Amino acid sequence: MCRKKSLLVWLSILFIAGSVTADDHIDAVEKGNQAYSEQDYKTALEQYHVAETEIPESPELEYNVAGALYQQGKYEEALDKFTRSLNSIDIGLEGRGHYNIGNTHYRMGDYQNAILSYENALNINPDDVDAKFNLELARKMMKEQMKPEEQQQDQQQQQQEQQQQQDQEQEQQEEQDQEQQNEQQDQQQNQQDQQQQQPQDVQEMSKEDAERILNALKDDEKDIQEKLRRHRVSGSYSGKDW
Repeated sequence: MCRKKSLLVWLSILFIAGSVTADDHIDAVEKGNQAYSEQDYKTALEQYHVAETEIPESPELEYNVAGALYQQGKYEEALDKFTRSLNSIDIGLEGRGHYNIGNTHYRMGDYQNAILSYENALNINPDDVDAKFNLELARKMMKEQMKPEEQQQDQQQQQQEQQQQQDQEQEQQEEQDQEQQNEQQDQQQNQQDQQQQQPQDVQEMSKEDAERILNALKDDEKDIQEKLRRHRVSGSYSGKDW
């Protein structure tokens, strides 16, 4: 079971030597730190902003402002302030800055940059147990985050392979259809060539034409019979009389 990690906020009082209004700065920072400890992050941020008017771009104050922003869920603003706090000459503050930058990236779901920030924190302080724990947690979350992406990539690859297979099958079918069409065209052409080489068949005689021919034959036969009959009647008898 994972334990809940809290943000480590540096609450040291800021002393600005040589400033005539230094007491005002310290008072605002102290009030901000007190409000922060009471989880009144809005008031803490207001007090830190008061101090910023007199000591702008202070890495220590930037760090505290970032902590108040972080606790209010304003992660992008907190990230900017934590990054500014890295300009401190305090190596300890720099290490905590990297650690909290990692926490901010983690909250934003950017586990890759969170891992890099925790590693930077461990480079400064190798014995930072919290940074070690959060580093392993971020690595685990990154693996979990990558699983759906890998599954999606696998699905996309499968879809691409299926599409390629369908395209190949369609191409093969088109080639087969083209071959069949070419064969049919060749057969039709061969039949046409054979018909052109052979004499044309006698066209079928219609019923009317057949009747006319039969009637004509009958008329011719009648004429012939009539001529024969006339020849027999008019022909001379050459036999002998008895």
